[in-house]
Amino acid sequence: MTNIMTPGEVTKRFGKMFCQGVYTMVDEKSGVATIIEHCMAKGPVEWDAVNRKRAGGAIEDVRVEGTTLIMDTIIGEREVRFGPAAKDVGGQGLKSLKVEGDNVRTTWVGLAGASVGVGACLPQGPGTIEAVYPDDVKIGGAHRVEVSIVTPKMVRVIYAVDDTDTKEKGASWVLMLQMVKSAPVGHYIEHKIIQLNPNVPEKTTNCCSVGVSFAVRERDLPQLTEFVISYIREHTVSDNTTLAIFQGLKVPPVLQDYGMRAKRDILKVEDARKAAEEGGVQLVEVTGKRGTIGAVAGIGCFDMGWKASALPEDIQSID
Repeated sequence: MTNIMTPGEVTKRFGKMFCQGVYTMVDEKSGVATIIEHCMAKGPVEWDAVNRKRAGGAIEDVRVEGTTLIMDTIIGEREVRFGPAAKDVGGQGLKSLKVEGDNVRTTWVGLAGASVGVGACLPQGPGTIEAVYPDDVKIGGAHRVEVSIVTPKMVRVIYAVDDTDTKEKGASWVLMLQMVKSAPVGHYIEHKIIQLNPNVPEKTTNCCSVGVSFAVRERDLPQLTEFVISYIREHTVSDNTTLAIFQGLKVPPVLQDYGMRAKRDILKVEDARKAAEEGGVQLVEVTGKRGTIGAVAGIGCFDMGWKASALPEDIQSID
């Protein structure tokens, strides 16, 4: 027998917990997914990250950014293995992630005190549709819990733009941050400033492009894209603004290579268009085409962490 609860019913049963939101993005073409979990404190996030990494299961990698836990997973099922630590300190892990139509079902296992995180906290977080428990569920203490959490199936989309300002006014990084605050659908994830070759003669000042990413339901993606294009068109002060759009969790190597070239070389629009075509990037010439060079580089460098903001010599000196 199973017991299906809404987030409100979970809260009523176990008390108000600390999850501030959970979002599941899938890339079915690549067979991978990313789960983003927001918490109100960093301590539980770090503890969960270590334990979920140790348990393996469907999780491939775990990252902590502030009070946010980012988990890269497979789409599928693997056995969770807590190891010898489980006897004394408990543990928690992700057993499976499965796509079911417009939703995603993740199945979690928790032991002892760690069972509270996956058994009571995650299931009541914003973004959860429902949680499925065994009929006689008990959490905390010496108990073991296995719970399935249903969330909307979302995809990741990256919007990268270049050439929205002039030497006199405007700043692309400000424009894109203001844009995400007004987005009518989707969940804003990241904002990246991508440092490009400062020797480009047509630059304004710093020679940077800017990218932002969202988790969004596929059915809402056209509405979000239309909003982004309209917002940029309304607020750009340049006649050469171009927007690059990429959907997926893995930026192809051809785009990453192009992004690094844009930090070193002086490229042409044709170079950017070729990389975009090979890497599956949609281009929108909002007011002009010159911004294509930096916009495509914004996609290519988006998942490089701090290296996106660095010049080649910065990367070499730290690596």
